[in-house]
Amino acid sequence: MAIKVTKTSRVNPATNSSHNTTNSLLLPLSFFDLRWIKFHPTERVIFYKLDKYNSFHSLILPNLEHSLSTVLRHYLPLAGHLRWDPQDPKPHILVLPDEYVTLIVAESDADFSFLSGKGLRPEREIRSLVPELHAEDDSLSVLSLQVTLFPNQGFSIGITAHHSAMDGKSMSMFVKSWAHLCKNGTIGDLTPCLDRTVINVPTSLDARILEVVRYFSEDKNSLRSLKLPPNGEISPDMVRTTLELTRENVHKLKERAQNESTRSHLELHLSTFVVANAYLWSCLVKTRGGDADRPVRFMYAADFRNRLGRPVPESYFGSCVLSVGCFGHKAGVVSGEDGFVNAVEIISDSVRGVGSLSVEALCELYIDGTMSVKPGTQTVSIVGSNRFGLYESDFGWGKPVSCETVSIDRNEAFSMSERRDEAGGVEIGLCLKKCEMDLFISLFQNGL
Repeated sequence: MAIKVTKTSRVNPATNSSHNTTNSLLLPLSFFDLRWIKFHPTERVIFYKLDKYNSFHSLILPNLEHSLSTVLRHYLPLAGHLRWDPQDPKPHILVLPDEYVTLIVAESDADFSFLSGKGLRPEREIRSLVPELHAEDDSLSVLSLQVTLFPNQGFSIGITAHHSAMDGKSMSMFVKSWAHLCKNGTIGDLTPCLDRTVINVPTSLDARILEVVRYFSEDKNSLRSLKLPPNGEISPDMVRTTLELTRENVHKLKERAQNESTRSHLELHLSTFVVANAYLWSCLVKTRGGDADRPVRFMYAADFRNRLGRPVPESYFGSCVLSVGCFGHKAGVVSGEDGFVNAVEIISDSVRGVGSLSVEALCELYIDGTMSVKPGTQTVSIVGSNRFGLYESDFGWGKPVSCETVSIDRNEAFSMSERRDEAGGVEIGLCLKKCEMDLFISLFQNGL
């Protein structure tokens, strides 16, 4: 597969008719934003089919660029940079006049149907469809975009975003806003709320979460450096697959959990999120094999928009999620004969805890659990949600063929989204080495 960059654009936010330049903006980071300042960016790629009636170069690309400029006027922080000045206790996003988002236009000779399909695909080829953020020691862009044409087949939109600027829900809102504006000429009811004062948490938590940032930082003496962790090479035998749990699969998993658990159904939180992730966690720990006493943990991001005393607006734009961990478990607990139901009970208890504990208590549980993780612990995590609605992102040429979360290729992580053509099920993305993937798929399919 060969990719050729044909154009690199600097897309400025559209200005009001009375102004020639964009207004400046300084947006402080909230407690929820701070956790992610040293984290790898979130990378997604969305695939769209071409039809013979729409010219990419004369119609689609100009419309994408024009609507991007217009939507950035509403999502102004995305044109800015993350900065941490010496006199400031925490970083902020700064947008200066004439700031822009880099949009790379490329062309690929790959088979569009193959890359946008659900079967095994080389991860290196998928990763080539997303751009990198521009990074310096004291400044880091928060968004980069890449549109890749597969001539006479389709195109993809690759999105790389800093997690401190927006979580998964906010990224989906941005993409849907851009799509709505491109198709309809207006942003609709998707105007974002940038007001950080709606985040109602004690200010003391900022310093507490920055302790975790220092703990994760590779350079403990340069906390203020905003350089991202190195990407690392993608192994040639790393492959990606997209699996599905249908509505019927999910229903059967819920029934199985209820029948096999010794607990009352009132004690279990049998949501789609819980049973799907319990099943995936159990399958992946089985795939790894090894000592049944080896340590494992499961991580997910909990949305706090409705958990802060006063509700955060649904249109809030930023990060409003906190990492939650299921710590201190052994592999045999979730990979043995009762592995699935044990995993259900563990994740169910965790989700119930999120609903009943304060953000301060959950922050302390996360910090204590993270700093006591034993070496060699297998960490499985989930990113995304089956409620984001990314398949609703129709730019005027139909809804996406597929949506992939590229950034899961750095660790043992699943991506989760709604299914394209069925309500109630989930779509799952995973990257593993080929030999591990074959075993995982066998376990996944045979266990349903």
